[in-house]
Amino acid sequence: MSTAPGPDSIQAPSLVQLAAESLRKMILAGEYAPGERLAEERLTERLQISRPPLREAMRLLENEGFIVTQPRKGSRVTTLTDRDVHEILTLRSALERLAFELGVPVPDPALLEAPRAAVAEMEDCARREDRGGLVQAGYRFHRALVGIADHRRLSESYASIQRQQLLCMARNLVVREAYYEDLEHHAARHRALLESVESGDREAALAELAAHGEQSFASVALPPELYRSSFGRTPDRQLPGVSGGGGM
Repeated sequence: MSTAPGPDSIQAPSLVQLAAESLRKMILAGEYAPGERLAEERLTERLQISRPPLREAMRLLENEGFIVTQPRKGSRVTTLTDRDVHEILTLRSALERLAFELGVPVPDPALLEAPRAAVAEMEDCARREDRGGLVQAGYRFHRALVGIADHRRLSESYASIQRQQLLCMARNLVVREAYYEDLEHHAARHRALLESVESGDREAALAELAAHGEQSFASVALPPELYRSSFGRTPDRQLPGVSGGGGM
């Protein structure tokens, strides 16, 4: 009798997927600075896995653009240049403004369900101090707000720079937490943006978008030690569902 999973079965995430998600969250949480080397020995100890699945997880993140790997030099967190940041932010700003111009007042209340769910997730992550989760939820929130325009090509254009936006948002969170606001205020700022959209007042929503502050980090120099001194290293943790020791 076949034991192959059916088309509707739910598959448990693999060890490689779990390692990739943990490392992705570490990078987005600001635990590793841009350009910082990712030491395999340290990561195998921290994640309680062996090198083969770790290396496969790192290859996944390299394909996603979160890390770069060079022969004989190892893997490092991707660094965005000032020009990269400028281009990503100006493109993102233009796309979001267009979405607000087309989508406010929101024609279909169902289009607000996704941004409401995302901002609620942001608030939950802020309470739990899950910085990596907060960045990911923040991206989903902004992408969902672009969705209020109900414009497929606009949404696809926004999604095409997802990974680069995540790296920008991660850097922004580090700066804002260090200089401007705590995590709950960060989430509250997004709640205020959502409420301006819900009001149906296009000009008020555009004004709130312009004042949203996602570009605040662009003019702030980020010393590498900021990525450690503000938050410290989180305690070593084992991947969920993985027993101690090596692993495959």
